[in-house]
Amino acid sequence: VQLQASGGGLVQAGGSLRLSCAASGRTFSSYVVGWFRQAPGKEREFVATIGWSGNPTSYAGPVKGRFTISRDNAANRAYLLMNSLKFEDTAVYYCAADEVWPGSNSDKYHYWGQETLVTVSS
Repeated sequence: VQLQASGGGLVQAGGSLRLSCAASGRTFSSYVVGWFRQAPGKEREFVATIGWSGNPTSYAGPVKGRFTISRDNAANRAYLLMNSLKFEDTAVYYCAADEVWPGSNSDKYHYWGQETLVTVSS
């Protein structure tokens, strides 16, 4: 499967963005989709993941209650709705996928898309 993340941009603190992950290739519903991010000078970290049909979902602590992961298998897309954005959410965001539930472990995701940059101004 090939993945392409989009939807990043510049937003003020407190604002919202919706990232999109477009997939092509094999049947999208065969994959778990995860979102990760990497801030300048920091390691890549888990953000959220969603199961094959939309369940289960899992979130990292810092984004829980503010971010919502979803997917539309008919459209071959997954989404990350980010509300109440904070300066510390500034990062490049990646979507990733795997056939087997990888949870929050980035090493278990075999397929990665190109990043999209999110910049939150304080």
